[in-house]
Amino acid sequence: RLFKLINGEYKMNKKITFVLVLALAAFLVMGSASAGLFDFLGGGDNTVKIGYLPSDHDAALFVADAQGKYAEKNITTELVQFNNGGDLMTAMASGEVDVGYVGIAPVLSSVAKGVPVKVISSAQTEGSGIVVTDESGITSAADLKGKSIATPGEASIQYVLLSYYLKQNNLSTDDLNVSAMKVPSMNDALKTKQIDGIITFQPYVSIAANDSGNIVLENSSGMLPNHPCCVVVASDDFIKNHNDTVKDIIAIHENATKFINDNVKNGNASEVVKLLPKDIVSNPDLEAKSLESFPFISGIDNSFKADVDAFQKLEVDIGILNKTVDQKDLYWEA
Repeated sequence: RLFKLINGEYKMNKKITFVLVLALAAFLVMGSASAGLFDFLGGGDNTVKIGYLPSDHDAALFVADAQGKYAEKNITTELVQFNNGGDLMTAMASGEVDVGYVGIAPVLSSVAKGVPVKVISSAQTEGSGIVVTDESGITSAADLKGKSIATPGEASIQYVLLSYYLKQNNLSTDDLNVSAMKVPSMNDALKTKQIDGIITFQPYVSIAANDSGNIVLENSSGMLPNHPCCVVVASDDFIKNHNDTVKDIIAIHENATKFINDNVKNGNASEVVKLLPKDIVSNPDLEAKSLESFPFISGIDNSFKADVDAFQKLEVDIGILNKTVDQKDLYWEA
């Protein structure tokens, strides 16, 4: 029996107690490798939290998730949407997110401030644009003076692009009425004439340009050809403790990027559109054109690093970064 009557009190049988201790120890050892045991004991969570923006720029993430590629590698994911890259990087700094699809501009600002994250892959280049209403009278960069322009926020790459574009045309953000706005809300603000223009990312450039009364003033490919945009980042802690998983995520991203490029190249962008979240795809035909309008890339090669270095110098020049970030502090390569 488990308990014996001793001196008028029930006490646990020592032999049975010893067996129970051994059994519990064996259970802990055998189960420690499984996420289920950790969840049962409240000691951990093997779910990889991936932050993203509601943007075509993150299409490789959406494709991989829809195709079940993470599940194939026994990776449980939780996709967490953010309004802009600054908010996503704040979440990474606090440990709320393990991996992020985000613009290089907020990544550079965060790393410069000591946030422990690394770029583990490139994701795409270009893919942004300035859209204005025809009633605004804006037909050139000079016409932006005194106008109201919305951006995703000062930490966004779109804000950097706008600042650079203005400087190239002897203006600055001080000459405009620049505000921050949630990207999905920008098009409604244009329709109701609350603002004169927006600088945003795809597919919202294509969506806004399709509305009557709006025109594309400049695409980012014209502002700064081949500029780096979104990258895949991971926290230093996640890289350290889940090295093999990070390698799998990089490989999954690369394969998803190839799927996108192969379909776009062969005129089958609609096959990619089918795998994207419904809150992004307002019009499948516009979505397909959006995917065709900028390059998707993966990996970290010397050419990409050089482009990022040039972009950093540009940010220093316009006063967004105080100094450039060393490559050793910015990248992690499998």
